[in-house]
Amino acid sequence: LTEAIEAHSADEINKLVSDWKSARTAQRKKHLKEADFFELVKGSVQIGGYFTTGNTNNTGLSGQANLTREGLDWRHRLKLVADYQRSAGTTTRRHYLAAYEPNYKLHDDLYIYGAFQYESDHFLGYDNRYSASTGAGYSAINRPGMSLDLELGPAYRRTDYVTEGLDSSPALRGSASFRWKLSPAVSFSQDASGYLQRGNSTVSTNTGLNAKLFGPVSGQLSYQIQYESQPRDKVQSMDTISRASVVYEF
Repeated sequence: LTEAIEAHSADEINKLVSDWKSARTAQRKKHLKEADFFELVKGSVQIGGYFTTGNTNNTGLSGQANLTREGLDWRHRLKLVADYQRSAGTTTRRHYLAAYEPNYKLHDDLYIYGAFQYESDHFLGYDNRYSASTGAGYSAINRPGMSLDLELGPAYRRTDYVTEGLDSSPALRGSASFRWKLSPAVSFSQDASGYLQRGNSTVSTNTGLNAKLFGPVSGQLSYQIQYESQPRDKVQSMDTISRASVVYEF
């Protein structure tokens, strides 16, 4: 009799938990469906300093903004980066990047993406670089405190070089984005992307360690590597940037 009562109580508890989870899920979906566009926008803004090795050996200022809107079926991501420095009256680094990526969710862990990116870096040998890509994305890890997104698809890139004309050709794009919350105050991130194409291919990685200071403000240390397989105008293949930044999240 005691076992029967315990089994009945366990079934009731499981049903209550299941009903609560279903109600929370339905409430969340309703909120995502009815919310205004900007109501679901979250992001961060960071500003800091860096020093470079490779084609330049200087210190300078860096700014970055990351925005994400997580909707019911669509996810939108926007990234803006600017690095700029002048030394003794001469510009020694000028790097700009703008990237926009819309995702359409097919399932909890599978989506279709589009990726559009613009870059400018005179000291890596190109004034303008445009790229567009589409393909499939897979959330290999998606649990509280840890996530890993993988993407792969065809792309097309056009590069306007500083001294040697332009190059425009199809490419293969791949990317990986890893997030790990080590503690309530410390998190680790690793982003990597690459374009494989005829002629010059590119691989870029960024490793970051973020520690909360107070409220929405945190400090971040990051290390970026960019590799160009066939750079123009006697430019070195590899460039690195180490940054120390203050980050504001909203």
